[in-house]
Formats: sequence, structure tokens, C-alpha cells
Amino acid sequence: MAEVKGLLSRARLVTLTGPGGVGKSRLALRLAEDLRRAFPDGVWLVKLAELDDDSLVARAVASSLQLRDRTARAPEDVLVDHLADKQLLLVLDNCEHLRDACGYLVATLLEAAPKLHVLATSREPLMIGGEHIWQVPPMSVPTDNTLVQGTAREYEALKLFEDRASAVNPEFTLGPDNEQTVARLCGRLDGLPLAIELAAVLMRALSVEQILARLKDRYRLLTEGKRAGLPRHQTLRAAMEWSFDLCTQQEQVLWSRLSVFPGEFDIEAAQQVCTDDGLSPDEVFMGVVGLVEKSILIREQHHVGSRYRFLSTIRDFGHEQLGTDGALAALRRKHRDYYLDLAEQADANWFGPHQLQWFSRLQLDQASLWAALEYCLTEPGEARAGLRMAGALWFYWVACSSPQEGREWLDRALTLDLQPSQERTKALWVNGYLAIRQGDTDAALSMLNECSRLARALDDQAALAHAAQLLGHAELVSNNLTKAVPLLEQALSQERALGRPSTHLATALFRLALARCLTGDADRGLSLCQECEKLCRAHGEQWSRSWMLWILAVIRWTQGDLQHMTAHLRECLRIERPLSDPLNIALCVEALAWVEARNGNGERAAELLAASHKLWRPLGEYLLGFHHYMDWHNQCEAHARRAVGDKAFEASYQHGAGHTVDEIVVRALNEKTVAVSGSQAESAAGIHALLTPREREVAQLVAQGLSNKEIAAHLAIKRRTAESHIEHILTKLGFTSRGRIAALFWEQQRG
Repeated sequence: MAEVKGLLSRARLVTLTGPGGVGKSRLALRLAEDLRRAFPDGVWLVKLAELDDDSLVARAVASSLQLRDRTARAPEDVLVDHLADKQLLLVLDNCEHLRDACGYLVATLLEAAPKLHVLATSREPLMIGGEHIWQVPPMSVPTDNTLVQGTAREYEALKLFEDRASAVNPEFTLGPDNEQTVARLCGRLDGLPLAIELAAVLMRALSVEQILARLKDRYRLLTEGKRAGLPRHQTLRAAMEWSFDLCTQQEQVLWSRLSVFPGEFDIEAAQQVCTDDGLSPDEVFMGVVGLVEKSILIREQHHVGSRYRFLSTIRDFGHEQLGTDGALAALRRKHRDYYLDLAEQADANWFGPHQLQWFSRLQLDQASLWAALEYCLTEPGEARAGLRMAGALWFYWVACSSPQEGREWLDRALTLDLQPSQERTKALWVNGYLAIRQGDTDAALSMLNECSRLARALDDQAALAHAAQLLGHAELVSNNLTKAVPLLEQALSQERALGRPSTHLATALFRLALARCLTGDADRGLSLCQECEKLCRAHGEQWSRSWMLWILAVIRWTQGDLQHMTAHLRECLRIERPLSDPLNIALCVEALAWVEARNGNGERAAELLAASHKLWRPLGEYLLGFHHYMDWHNQCEAHARRAVGDKAFEASYQHGAGHTVDEIVVRALNEKTVAVSGSQAESAAGIHALLTPREREVAQLVAQGLSNKEIAAHLAIKRRTAESHIEHILTKLGFTSRGRIAALFWEQQRG
């Protein structure tokens, strides 16, 4: 309300937009009540919902203003004369089905009456000059169905449900026994006030658990509302049908087809999946624009460009309109084909300068990638494509996502398609790789040996090389150096023989470098790292380079060169921050603790050790169970305890355990004392290195002038989370004001 009031003080036309049931009219009515004193000639409400003829709009406005003109003049002329010197606020409620007539009239009146202000509500903008659009967001709900106990009433959706439910069931109140279920219910309803109110009515006869369990077909369940309301607000289905009827035929078809996307998508994806003989790519493009204007689709701006999504309530309605099972099957197949191709493009282009863009793209498209995989693994005859897709995403499972998530998909695909194939060999070495990262080396060795046998039978030289390398890696982390070194030497020769630069060649170099270092040949290790560094720099590869830096730090540790070790670790962390590979980040934080302990900084070492433990908890066995790392860890802890005493050590340890991951990285980098606001922070590359993908999104919105609340609404996060992101951005860039963030981004754009 405060933001819209401020906007109305600067602009003469403000249109509240948003999907049906989001609360546009209620917000406008409350604003009208609060703004009465600001307009000497009053605040006047014009209800347009019941009109169905453009020619009646001006008459409705005149009637609401209580004008009684008995001449033959047109109502527009009567309004112009009456409002010419008036300072009033005109509230036009529900303009969407009369948009052209409303737009024409408002433009005419604003030109003729310089003190007139108009507040409109509409599912799509009026599209006239001077219009300021304010998107009404759904009510706040806990993200990811998580709720901290005792905070339920901090969320608008939960407060609304409690208020409406207690009206029909006086015994109902939010509390520890039901707040998690209410949070899940409100999340499933997208925080839409209309849907929440309709669900609350059911509390007369059902419990919250029963409502949630029956919500799969929300349009049949939520059919009882306030009979005094508008017909389209009496049931959720009626609200959706009203919106559907306002769309053109092409927009209706597109709405239903786009429901195949379970999450965000971009224009290219929409055109590839939804185009056919009856809908051209240009028509899909214009249809997306129209659905955004009508508040059916939500547009979100990311650093990769504009992307679009439905509220799940709106998507489900579109899904119902698809009609035949054949239409859905064809769409799901086209959707799968698009995302299978995307995964294979990413695989082919991962080793190169666009690595971070691919990482970000796959994160944004994760919901659709998972839906495409599910199609492959549930549709008869598609399991081989599932192996292809799960294998193509290998670097995403390894570097960006959860190894367990990847293993679950790969296990399913490998079980469904047992026939010898190159797709199977790839899936086996990828799954073995993930098992190593989880510390499950027995399973890894079994899969990698099977991969080797199958690759020899199929003469798959690439799979043979990768399997040999990963077998060496598994033996290395299992502390079998005598087996690891020859396997890794063999793998490096095989990778070189393939004749192409790749991530696999880079990893073969730095893995052998570590093994040679641990056998006492540090010079060979340094030489291999230098070769890996040259390869990565030549191709703009960052992820492999970050791991090479970790190995280089370990070599420096064995040489007692703590200064260079620290520099390598911090450079590694700066590369890893946007990539967010949790394993490498955890190892770097751990090793920085070793340095602090060796330097006698026991309290600092304790803090970093606690942070390392926290980072390792979701990753599996601590330090992969690798004896060398564990020995160095134990020496570090002993040094730190001797330096400061057990009491001070434990106090610092508890302090370190309380930090978030972002805070851990910032403190590990010592960024409050290391200058980051010079050439590094003043360049686009510096920002990409210093900020996470989410922080870059927040920084761009800050640069666009959005408030903390607007940023939170735009990104569907809590306001406190947005504020925390901004604090981290300021700290990392060495800035003290939001203005510096904005100036930096605009300067880059001009450059």
C-alpha cells in the first residue's frame, strides 16, 4: 500500500495488474479509503465488472460521479467538463474485458483534467501513455514448504487462512500442530487470496490435512464461496474461466500448450515446443506477450534474459484445456526432445568460456529437465533416451547439483535399459563418478569395471579412458596409491590419444598431479598442474581450473609454502563461488584452517574447521575418508588447541558453526580486509567471480531501482532474504551504498 501510494503521488495513472483472485480490487478499495483526505474533490469508485459493452464505460463513470446531465451531449464530453478543474481520484475496478474503451476514456480525461488521478485494476495494462503498472503479487508463503516454528503469522497467506478458517470454525487457530500443513496448503494455492478463502470455507466440514489431501483437483474442490461476490469470484474455476474467455483463441491454445512446462521457460523453448501447423513461431511469440499482459504468465528478468512461468493454479487450468490424451502426449514428446537437445548442447559446450552461462541455464531449467527425464523413464520405449539425457548431464550432477539426485536418475535409467550401448557405458562412468564423490567407492568400482568391460566390447575409446581415470580416482581416495598411480598414468595417455581438449583431459592432469605429489614427486605434480592451467586458460575453462588450484594448494602444503597455498585456495574459492561446487568449497575452507593453525591462529582455525564440518554434513564421508586429508586435519586441530586452549577453541568453533554458506566463503576469503573494490569489482568479470547467480539477479534489480520489498516479490523470496543478499553484495564489492551497485551495473551496460 505504501508503495502504490507513493507511485500515485508521482504518477497520474497507476494500474494494478495480476491474475484473477490475487486481490487487486481489495487493494484498490483499501487504498481508496486511505487516500480520501489527499483529494479535495473526493475518491470515486467505478465498478465495471458487470458491464459487457464498451459504449457503457463513460456512462458508468458519469453515474458513479453522480452526474445528471439532461443534454444530448456525449457522456465523454460531460465528464471532460466536470473533471476539468477537479482534484480527485477515480478508481476504475475490473477494466480487463473493456480495456480499449477504458484506455481511450482515461487518456481523454487525463489530458483534459490536469489534477485528475486514476487508479485502475485490470488483468492486463490499459496500454496508454503515462501508465505506471504495479504487479500485485500473491500473498507471502514459506518457500520450499519450509516453516520455522512460531513464524506462521509472519506470512500473509497463513494469516488470511487463519482469519477465514476461524470465521467458519471458531475452534481453529494456527499452532505447532497444524502450521506446517497450512503452509503446504497455502503454497499449493500459490498464495492466491481467492483460492485461500475458498479453501478456508471447507473448514466447516474438513480438516486442513483433508483439504490438502484432496487438493489435486483444486477446481472441483474449491467450488463454494461467498454468494454475495461477483459470479467469477465465487469459485476458483469461475475465476479461471473468466480469464480464459478474455484471451484470444490463439492465446487460449497457447495457454493450454504452455502448461506442459512445469517451471520457467524462455521464448525459444516456447516456440520449439508449442509451434505446429496451426500456431507459427511468431504467433507463439505474440501469444506469450498477450498472456503476460493479461497476467496469465509472469515474466521474470534474469541475467540470461526474460523468462516466463505460471502460477501452478493457472497452469493446472491450462492443462485441463488440452483436451485429448493425444495432444498431451505429443506436447510431452516435443518438450522432452527440446530439453534432451539442450542437455546435449550443454555437454558439448561445457568445456569453454561459456561454462557459467550453461551452469546458470541448467539451474533455471531444472524443473523441465527433470520432467523430460521422467518422461523418458515412464514412457514405453524411451529408456535409452533417458540414459542419453542422464549421461549428457554428467557435469551438472558433478559440479552444480546433488550427486544423490544424479544417482537416483541414473540408477533408474540403468535398470530400465540393460542392453549394451554407448549410452549405457556413459551412464555407468557418470554414475561411478557420482558414487566416488559420495564416498561410496565400492559401488563406484563395480560400475566403473562394468563400464570398462562394456567399452572394450563396443570399442568405445572415450568411455575406456574416462573409466580408467575414474578407477584411478577411486583407488586414490581409497588410499591405494600403488594402484591409483598406474591407472591415472594410463588414463592420461588415453585421454591425450583421443586428440581433443576436454574437461576429461584437464581432470586427468590434476588427478595424476595429486597422486604424484603424494608419492613424493612434487615436481611432476607441479608440471602437470602447469599443463592443466595452460589448457584451461586457453579454453576459458573455470571448473577444472578451480580443482587444479586446489591440487596446487595441496602440493604447496607438502612443500611448506603457506603463502602460495593461501593464494591458490582463495583464487579457487573465488572461481567456485558462482559455480557453487560444494565439495571444492568445503575442501578449500578446510585447507585454509590448516594454514591458520600452522601460523598459530588457533581461534581462526577453529572457526574455519567448524565451517568445514558444516559444509561437509550434506556431502557424505568427511574429507572423503582420504587418509592424507584426515591426517592433516587432525594435526591442524591439535595445533589450534595447543595455541589457544580448549575453552577458546570451543568458543570459536561454536561461532564458526553459526555462519551461512555465503558467510563462510566471505570469511574464508577474508574479504573485509582484502580489497575487492578496485579493478576486480569494477569489471563484469569481477562481479561474476564475486557474486553468486542469485546475488547478481538481486544486484540487477537494485540497479533498476527496485525496493527491498519489490525485489522480494519479484524473486518470490522473503524480504529479509532480499535484505541479506544486498548486505552480502555490498560486503563482497566493498561498497557502502546501493547507489554504487546501480552505478557499477549501468557503467558496465554502457561499456
